[in-house]
Amino acid sequence: MRVFVAIDIGERMRGLIEDLQRKLIGEATADGMDRRHARWVRPEAMHLTLKFLGNVADGAVPSVCEAVAEVAGRHRPFELELAGVGWFGGKAARVLWVGAGDGGESLRLLQGDLEGRLARDGWPAEARHFTGHLTLCRVKNQRASVKIAEIGGRYRQSRLGCIGVEAVNVYSSLLRPEGAEYTVLACCSLSGVR
Repeated sequence: MRVFVAIDIGERMRGLIEDLQRKLIGEATADGMDRRHARWVRPEAMHLTLKFLGNVADGAVPSVCEAVAEVAGRHRPFELELAGVGWFGGKAARVLWVGAGDGGESLRLLQGDLEGRLARDGWPAEARHFTGHLTLCRVKNQRASVKIAEIGGRYRQSRLGCIGVEAVNVYSSLLRPEGAEYTVLACCSLSGVR
């Protein structure tokens, strides 16, 4: 099964993300773009991903859950601000996202600890630097990607609000034509002293 480790952002934040997406889509539409140019992520499907493991054998899932619980137990709950629209891809945005603001250092420490712990169990470490983010859309063509970056740039200073990070979840992901279906395999509370 496909497995990843992520933080749930809660319904309130999903509503704020949806409002931001509506504004961005409105500006993109006014600039001549349509739904074919970008695939917008449904807010109900959003999580702040810490580690994507890919296909995991059923027998290995319990050890992944134990490793995540071990890491979560070493970290205290924290507040994380979601702020600032950014993108991957330079002047031509491939992915438009909302990033981590205040509390981002606690997020990086948690993710780094998780990355190291899972690497000890043989899961390859990510080669890229971790950038905590929520994906707003994936851009499908070159012309649209430059325009999306311009529009996103108008929202670089936006501040959506804070979420309380109190747990890390292990999810399975089942891909369906209408979108991915997520199931929580383990909810691991942040309870420790770091």
